[in-house]
Amino acid sequence: MSPRPLAPGSVIGILGGGQLGRMLALAGAKLGFDMHVFDPEPDCPAARVASRSWAAPWADAGAVEAFADRCDAITYEFENIPVEAVEVAAKTAPLRPGARSLELTQDRITEKRFINEAGVATVAFAPVDSLADLPAAIAITGLPALLKTRRFGYDGKGQAWIRSADDAAAAWESIGEQPAILEGAAAFVRELSVVAARSVDGVVKAWPLAENVHQDGILKQSTAPATSVDDALQARALEIATALGNGMAHVGVFAVELFDLGDGQLLVNEIAPRVHNTGHWTMDACGCDQFEQHVRAVAGWPLGDPAPHSSAVMTNLIGHDVDDWQALASDPQARLHLYGKRKARKGRKMGHLNRLGPLQDRG
Repeated sequence: MSPRPLAPGSVIGILGGGQLGRMLALAGAKLGFDMHVFDPEPDCPAARVASRSWAAPWADAGAVEAFADRCDAITYEFENIPVEAVEVAAKTAPLRPGARSLELTQDRITEKRFINEAGVATVAFAPVDSLADLPAAIAITGLPALLKTRRFGYDGKGQAWIRSADDAAAAWESIGEQPAILEGAAAFVRELSVVAARSVDGVVKAWPLAENVHQDGILKQSTAPATSVDDALQARALEIATALGNGMAHVGVFAVELFDLGDGQLLVNEIAPRVHNTGHWTMDACGCDQFEQHVRAVAGWPLGDPAPHSSAVMTNLIGHDVDDWQALASDPQARLHLYGKRKARKGRKMGHLNRLGPLQDRG
């Protein structure tokens, strides 16, 4: 039997107060919920649009418990929240998604093994705990290969390519000589992502695949629905998302980053157990966007219809791209979303822009 859905006026708490938390808070308010935010930074973007904000270190279990005590359900906006803080919150209010989604995705080795155990393919990989482990790892993955820290990497941070055995020592040093994973290179033709949601009663719905372009390790642009995607490829993406969502017992939105090998095969790169940058296009091109959908799932409501009414090109505004806000706001074809961050700096996501177009037939 499914839990009773939360009524409008209930309190939903968000662990984390960045731009994803901000957009979740706005979406929840639209549905009539009081959105509370917990983040170590008192002036975080989400705090300034929430009904109430709480500022304390993640390690302050008393503060986390006090926050959770005011909430009817709790979610999180990014995967690097300490599991200990999440477990404290979960003792007081329903946590959606649960701690298992974090535990499986915070460590890249654990994540890759989980994906394979769910019957989904990835590139070859091997754990690396010391420089001495690299030769054996290279024998498994081949070269070139990508060395990544096992934990806390994002937007290309904590990564280094090894193109010959002579690169190994420098790569190990560049990632801080931390526990790592070595991943074989994928011969992909493009990067895709599927953003999906799973309800409390296990229903999985997904938006069309998006095609993604990265710059300096950071997502620059997503085009959705991706071109040249037939029904079989979209169905395979939904099959992958369903297997992984069910395997995590996930409740809420999650994203699966994919390598398209061009022959109908998809390899999973990684899972994000939350709303995702490659789903931002849904805010203007779909009747139910990823943020509303996540709130619906967390509240135990039926999932909305993810079908798009338009195509979209989402462009991230990174660093001082945001300085052109007046020109961007003057573009009648653009939908501008700014995150309320106080200072622009290199590599920092400051907002995004959605440009809509007609919805084209796939194929």
